[in-house]
Amino acid sequence: MKKILFITSHRRNRAPGQRFRFEQFYDYLESQGFHCEHSNFISDNDDLYLYKKGHYFKKFKILMGAIFKRFKDVARANEFDIVFIHREALLLGSSYFEKRLGKSKAKLVYDFDDSIWLGDTSDANKKLRWLKYPGKIAKIISISDMVFAGNKYLANYASYYNSNVKIVPTTIDTEEYKRNVSNKRNDGKVCIGWTGSITTIKHFEFAIPILKKLKEKYGVKLVIKVIGDKNYVNEELGIHGQAWNKENEIDELSSFNIGIMPLPSDEWSKGKCGLKGLQYMALEIPAIMSPVGVNSEIIKDGVNGFLAIDEQEWLDKISRLIDDENLREKMGKEARNTIIERFSKNSEKGNYIKYFNEVLGVK
Repeated sequence: MKKILFITSHRRNRAPGQRFRFEQFYDYLESQGFHCEHSNFISDNDDLYLYKKGHYFKKFKILMGAIFKRFKDVARANEFDIVFIHREALLLGSSYFEKRLGKSKAKLVYDFDDSIWLGDTSDANKKLRWLKYPGKIAKIISISDMVFAGNKYLANYASYYNSNVKIVPTTIDTEEYKRNVSNKRNDGKVCIGWTGSITTIKHFEFAIPILKKLKEKYGVKLVIKVIGDKNYVNEELGIHGQAWNKENEIDELSSFNIGIMPLPSDEWSKGKCGLKGLQYMALEIPAIMSPVGVNSEIIKDGVNGFLAIDEQEWLDKISRLIDDENLREKMGKEARNTIIERFSKNSEKGNYIKYFNEVLGVK
């Protein structure tokens, strides 16, 4: 059996990027002769401090533990056929561990799903930005035997530094992601929902002016829900954010009638892989997304969802969905078909086997 060491920041079932890019394939890979080992350095206890302001001594201890963990990974890298690095081996500007892992007998596969060469630090850790060096991403790509890029924009960047780049989209397990119809609203109200994280809540706020106008228009008929930041509050819109929870994620998302994914048109956003939209669509929830990056490839405007550029277009298209339940149902079904055909675990799993065998020189 071939062995793969997955180098990640977070424990299993914690980070969406990890869950939807490779963790969901572990069982399938095992069934195809690839033993998967997951090596993370951020524990559930570390989560309590890492993304909060201050706690610098605790963050220093987390860093020391991470460095120790990565030295252990380097020491055993020769035991593996492939070392798979997601984003970075350490949350620092150094590429030391990636270089050391790249010198092992194992083939080095690098995976990324954001424009991380540009740098993006959470508000809680702004004072620690000096520890980061986004320029290391090009170095890591250049020493890798193969690169997995989440979309064409990322692949174009990677291609400057490596000739062996594969476009591997973020995908959804459509066997797991099935809408819980019992959670759909039946009180005549329409729920507009957004899901994300503490670090991406700033993108949701691009929609605030639009949501305020919709609230003025529809009043109590409109409910707005935010999942991912339990501390987020907007009293005017009646929003009290909910923490993300893997156990009830599908149930909570199923309460959305409309899913939104607003993004600024900047270089960082062009690298996004559309995960929020993919989640909505897999659950037959019509999505409205900014036409930035891969979103324009996922959405066929007016068929399986909507793309909206400016405020008026957002208002018009959301209003159409609020007013027309049949349109929501029809668009939601088309959306799920799109995910099954092009962005599902089943549609992509064969490529993981193909690419891993390719990097190992197995025909």
